[in-house]
Order: sequence, then structure tokens, then C-alpha cells
Amino acid sequence: MNVFDRKAKRLQRDRSTTLPNFEESQYVKEEIGYRTYDRLLDIKREFDVAVDLGCGLGYVSRHITKDTAKLIYQCEMSEKLLKKAEVSPEVPTYKLIVDEEFLPFKDKSLDVVVSSLSLHWVNDLPGCFKAVQKSLKPDRPFIGSMFGGDTLFELRVSLQLAEQELQGGISPHISPFTDVRDLGNLLNRAGFTMLTIDVDEVKSSYDDMLSLMMDLKGMGENNCVWTRRPMLHRNTIELAEKKYREMYSTEEGLEATFQIVNFIAWSPDPSQPKPLQRGSAKFSLKDIERIDELTKDVKSLEEELDKGLNPKKDK
Repeated sequence: MNVFDRKAKRLQRDRSTTLPNFEESQYVKEEIGYRTYDRLLDIKREFDVAVDLGCGLGYVSRHITKDTAKLIYQCEMSEKLLKKAEVSPEVPTYKLIVDEEFLPFKDKSLDVVVSSLSLHWVNDLPGCFKAVQKSLKPDRPFIGSMFGGDTLFELRVSLQLAEQELQGGISPHISPFTDVRDLGNLLNRAGFTMLTIDVDEVKSSYDDMLSLMMDLKGMGENNCVWTRRPMLHRNTIELAEKKYREMYSTEEGLEATFQIVNFIAWSPDPSQPKPLQRGSAKFSLKDIERIDELTKDVKSLEEELDKGLNPKKDK
């Protein structure tokens, strides 16, 4: 099922590059891109081939050095955005126009794939994850970040209340985002192992609701859901602004929340550690307060058993 109009999203990203607030509205993507790069540094390996999927302005790959990768492919569906993307000063970089829903890479050809704040616009997310997993060599990481379900809940609630009051119904103005639990399930189903998922929040303040909406347009994050309404009526915006101020106003202005779901997933390999079998645990969680005492008892029993099996050990 197609939720997003991918052609509209490409056009939105193209047009964002011509807006006067384009550069200054990239603050969230620049911050999360650097954090994603920092997670890459936690993996003490040197990768031959790296892919920055949905690279935008090179939010991740611009930071990568020759100690981390030997070659980078920057992949972006918007040609105009790709032309503006910054590249690593140390690593040879190739720019490719690539739709995240149709990856062109051969099976087991990549050493690491990174993606920062791009995959939330993909219709077939399970298919995209599966394609990434097949493209990675065994025991290689997929490191990414996506907007989570609570992103821009303030704006969403304000618009819904205004439309419900004025028009007797609501339409989607904010993209539906992937839930944390769903993301883990999707990565597992795609064949990834050893998942690590955590959640961050970035909060910003705005003078008014239109300033927030203009920043979203500058990021290329305006709505592209197929069922979206073509325009917002002025009275709807005015009432939504009023409700926004009533519910989410702070001393700094109107607060906007960006929830970030970060993940690291690994392509499978026989050398990876396996989970213990069910029932093999030595202790129960209900005995956690007595863990020191129980550990001593287990060691004592093991020593007695060892002596019984090896009677000559004490002689």
C-alpha cells in the first residue's frame, strides 16, 4: 500500500533548495547526521565501501574520514539536493541518484550503510530493509535514524482540533511515523540481527506556527501523504495557532518536538554470538536482590562437583 506520493516528495526536496531559509532550516538534520556519524565511530572497523542512503546535504558522509571508510556512495532521490551535498574531505565520494525504494547495489557488496532522517518517507519499508540487508556483506552494520511517532505531536494535535471544530473532520497534515516497536520487528523480519534501538528528542521553539511550517518546508519535510488536502484555510491556521499557544506555549515560544529513533542492525553471520537457550539461566530475576549470595552458592556447588569428578585434584 502506497501511503506517500514519492514524486511529490522528490519535487518538495528539489524546491526546498531554492527557498531563502533553506540553509538555516537544516539544524535538526545536521545535528542528527552528526550523531549518526558518531555512532559509526563506535564500531572500531575500517570499511571498504560505505553508502549514505538518503544523504540529503551529506549530513553523515561529510564527517567520514579515511580511517573509517575507503569509498563512499552518496545516494539521494533529489538531483538538486544531491548536487549541493557536501562530501568527505578525505574519502573518494560518488554521487548517485537513487530512490530508497529501489536500491541498485549487488548482493553482499557493501560494508556499511548509514541513513539519517530519510527512511520515514519510504512506502515499502520492509522491502527497503530487506534490500539493504541483502546488499551488505555478512556481519556488517546498518546504522540509521528516523523520525519517531511523537514527532511534531504539538502541531498535529493543534491542526486536528482546529479542523474538527471548523470542518467536522480531520485530514493528515503530518506524516505517519514508524513506532519504536514496529521498527524492531521490521528489522528482524528483514533478516537483521543484534539490534540496538534507542530514542532521542530534539526540541525547538518558534515565534509562531507559520515559522515552524516554513522550516519544515525548508527541510523538505512538508507533507506528501496521498490523502492530504491541497491547502489549509486561513481560519483553520488561525484557530490552530490559538490552540497551539494554549497547549504548548513556553517562555521561549511555541515548542516543537522531534522524536528521533536511532538503530544499529547487523547482517547475519555464523560467527555472531547466539542467544542462550530458554531455561538455561542460573538465576531468576525475582532473586536479583540476592545475586551476591546466590553467586557464592553456585561457585561452592561447582567446586564440590569439580572435586567429586576429579578426586586427585586435592592430592
